[in-house]
Amino acid sequence: MSAYDVLIPEGEIRLKVESLAEQIGRDFSGKETAVVAVLKGAFIFMADLVRKLDFPLTCEFLRVSSYKNNKSTGSVKVEFDLSESIEGKHVLLVEDIIDTGRTVRFLLDHLKSKKPASIKVCTLLYKEMDPNVKKLIDYIGFEIPKEYVVGYGMDDAGLQRSLPFVGIKRS
Repeated sequence: MSAYDVLIPEGEIRLKVESLAEQIGRDFSGKETAVVAVLKGAFIFMADLVRKLDFPLTCEFLRVSSYKNNKSTGSVKVEFDLSESIEGKHVLLVEDIIDTGRTVRFLLDHLKSKKPASIKVCTLLYKEMDPNVKKLIDYIGFEIPKEYVVGYGMDDAGLQRSLPFVGIKRS
């Protein structure tokens, strides 16, 4: 029995990933593409997404931290950077969730310093905390309420990433 209420079921996620892949395929097909996932939360979303993309691409990862014990620290730092160059490539930055925009702004500046041809942002989940943040995002899976969510790669103190759905912890 799960201690989480299902917010977005597995089947809806699967359909949304397919829809996002179609949009991304139209925009990136024929371009030298690097898909960059933000660890750890986006790894499952990125894996499902790239399997639906029907063009050559490379997969890269980086890890940043802005949370400690499920609370925002107010700052973002790179813990693990890209292992390959993205210079001249068209980059798709894949996030699990975007809310305040602090991390995605940091990542966009960080990646732009590496001289890619272009950068587009794809997030599975978006919580509107600042209306200016939405302008930074090219592909949004689901808009969700301002709740702490887990599953499908997202954790609760390091656990629950393997849940096949996005859930909200029961109070």
